[in-house]
Amino acid sequence: MATPTMDPVANIRKHIEDADPDLLRELLHSTVEALMSAEVDAINGAAWGERTAARTNRRNGYRGRRWDTRVGTIGLKVPKLRQGSYG
Repeated sequence: MATPTMDPVANIRKHIEDADPDLLRELLHSTVEALMSAEVDAINGAAWGERTAARTNRRNGYRGRRWDTRVGTIGLKVPKLRQGSYG
């Protein structure tokens, strides 16, 4: 299984230390994209980059989507699947 490039706790600490005014927007953005990725992993039967016999589908890139929230507009990368659709 592929490992994330940055520890989520380290990412939060970095934003707090930098006093980033858009901290809530960034946290929401990274959390939602992580949840979408986990859902696609479950649909596919394997994590991103993992090769298993149980895999039922494959990822096919991303599509951009604007999401208007109370903390502002967030640009999401919604995963695409080779067969069927997600979201």
